Amino acid sequence: MANYQVPNFTQVLDTKLLAIVFVLLAIGGVMIVSTSIPYANRNIPSNEFYFIQRHFIYMVVALGAAVVTMGIKIEFWQKHGPWLLVFSIVLLIAVLVIGRSVNGSRRWIVLGPVTVQVSELVKLFVITYIAGYLVRRTDELQTQIRGFIKPLLVVSIITVLLVAEPDFGAAAVISATTMTMLFLAGAKLWQFLLLSVCVGAALFGVAISQPYRYERLMVFLDPWKDPFGSGYQLTQSLIAYGRGEWFGEGLGNSIQKLSYLPEAHTDFVFAVFAEEFGFAGVAVVIGLFLYLFLRGMKIARTALKLQQAYAAYLAYGISIWLILQAIVNIGVSSGALPTKGLTLPFISYGGNSLVVCCVAIAILLRVNYESSLLLAKPKKEKVSE
Repeated sequence: MANYQVPNFTQVLDTKLLAIVFVLLAIGGVMIVSTSIPYANRNIPSNEFYFIQRHFIYMVVALGAAVVTMGIKIEFWQKHGPWLLVFSIVLLIAVLVIGRSVNGSRRWIVLGPVTVQVSELVKLFVITYIAGYLVRRTDELQTQIRGFIKPLLVVSIITVLLVAEPDFGAAAVISATTMTMLFLAGAKLWQFLLLSVCVGAALFGVAISQPYRYERLMVFLDPWKDPFGSGYQLTQSLIAYGRGEWFGEGLGNSIQKLSYLPEAHTDFVFAVFAEEFGFAGVAVVIGLFLYLFLRGMKIARTALKLQQAYAAYLAYGISIWLILQAIVNIGVSSGALPTKGLTLPFISYGGNSLVVCCVAIAILLRVNYESSLLLAKPKKEKVSE
């Protein structure tokens, strides 16, 4: 219990950060209601509200998990970061052996009524480990090449296991987040650029190593070449964006969600949002994610100024991860990036993603809380004098 402390909510709450998250959660709830009913009617005719019910149950669980997480001291994550990394590797191996396969991907472990998507947990656990490494090995990272390579060797193991599932999107996000954290911690620019080229080349090699990955890459470059085959999902998504124009067709008026865009409530939910709310709605959501990122970075900078290095790197990592995943999801649905199976944080249907993202926000709030306690100390001492 030493690592658990119920915070004073008048101090822990960053109201601006919370407002952003609740608005995104509200948008997600509305879009799940809008997009999932047509899909449920076709696939689960006995209960057209099946996905809506599950999504709101996930939301309650996610908010409960966030409240519990806010009581966990940051030192807990620092102390157990290496064990969480080991646990991540064990989970990734386990999912390859006993995981459930869906559409050719083996990403889920079924535990009774609960289905765990391992990659969602791994994203957070890798960040907790890398943040601890940056604190322990700052001098080595900034002065020796081996300090730069060591964490990347560890992350490469995670990446290989993720690609084996396959979950190329999660592998790319984790790799990019790790490299950005290393750069912020003081890695030399030439090392960062060299490694970025090497990692980019490696990911490109992986992308074209399998026919289906190569096909996805080619579809991304020219989806209209085969609009009723391999390019079908992307072309339907682009049609949704085009129909939205400036102010959209109106909530509930999407045509693409009816029978054209497959599983519109999951990874391509933003395309339906763009169709119903137009460019104005898209700009608002992108602005919300950008502001969430800036709030997270501000929390991290404050912790760093207070010499709370681990808390700072943890906040940096979470902020970078969330904005990267949002960029990739929006980029994929708009045709700016190759297709990846990544959810849009707080908005797409998916219980594991929702819970883990809310837990990540709770950690940011905890960092802000502990920083506020340190900032309050001098003021109290001054008053006592």
